[in-house]
Amino acid sequence: MLSEHGCQIAPRTFYAWLTRPPSARALWDTVITQVLAGYYEPDRAGRRKPESLYGAVKMWAHLQRQGIEVARCTVERLMRANGWRGVTRRKRVRTTIADPAAGRAPDLVDRQFRVPAPNKLLVADFTYVRLSSGVFVYTAFAIDAYAGRIVGWTCSAGKSDAFVRRAIRHAAELRRREGNPLSGRTIHHSDAGSQYTSVKFGETLALSGLVASIGSVGDAYDNALAETTIGLYKHEAIRDDSPFRHGPLHRLTDVELLTADWVNWYNTDRLMHRLGRIPPVEYEAVYYATNTAQSAAAHP
Repeated sequence: MLSEHGCQIAPRTFYAWLTRPPSARALWDTVITQVLAGYYEPDRAGRRKPESLYGAVKMWAHLQRQGIEVARCTVERLMRANGWRGVTRRKRVRTTIADPAAGRAPDLVDRQFRVPAPNKLLVADFTYVRLSSGVFVYTAFAIDAYAGRIVGWTCSAGKSDAFVRRAIRHAAELRRREGNPLSGRTIHHSDAGSQYTSVKFGETLALSGLVASIGSVGDAYDNALAETTIGLYKHEAIRDDSPFRHGPLHRLTDVELLTADWVNWYNTDRLMHRLGRIPPVEYEAVYYATNTAQSAAAHP
C-alpha cells in the first residue's frame, strides 16, 4: 500500500518497524498517562480526586511534589491528547446588599492585599448555595490574606449578621489554639453588605481582636481576595461535577460536609501559584519556622 502511494520503502524496513519494541518515550508516556488517568478519570464509585480540578501547570507541579520527575510539556501534551483539563469559572451572582442607613468603617486596605505576615489582614465574604429543592443556603468565609488560608467558615439557612459573626469567632479561636492569637490590630476587610455593617458585627470584631475595614459599594475589586476565594469554592466544590460532591445537595448538612472537605483540602493540599505552588498551611509554616529561627539566632 505504501509503494502504491509512492513511498519507497524496503520490506525489511517495514518488518523492522513492525517488530520494534516501544521507545523509551512511548513507555514513559504510557506511565504518565496512567498516572494522570488516576486523577482525571472517575473510579468505580464515579468519584474523582480533588486534583482533577488542576490545569496542566498545577498538575505538573503536583506530580513534582509527588516525586514524579516529568516535564511540564509532557503533562500538557498528554492532557491535551486525552481531553483532560482543569476547572473553569463561571459568572458569580451577587449576594450582599448594602444598608445605606448603616455607618461604615473606612477602607484601611485600599486594594493592597499583600501583607508581610499572617494575622495582619483578614478578608471576608459569603455566597449562596442552591439546594436540590431550589432553596438557598449560605456559606461565609474569613481568609487570612498572607497565604490565602481559610481560617473561619460557617454555613447557614439564612444570611443574618449572626451567620457571618460565627465565621469571625471561628477564625479567632483557630488562631488562639494555634498559639498565634489575633493581635487587636488585625484588619478585618469586607464589602459594604448590611451583615458587615451591623452594630453586633462591630462588637464581635472588637472582641475577636479585629479592626473593621470596608470597601466601596458595588466594587468587587475592593474585596478581590475574598471574591477570588468564593469563586474557587463555587467552581471547585459546589458545581455538579465536583470531586467533593457525593450527590445532590438536599440539606444544609450536605453543604456543611462538602465545605469541610473542600476547606481542609484547600488549606493543606491545594497548590497556589502565588505561593510558589505550595498549600497555604505549608506557606504559613515556613513563615513561622523562618521567624523562629531568626529570633533564636538574634537571642542566643
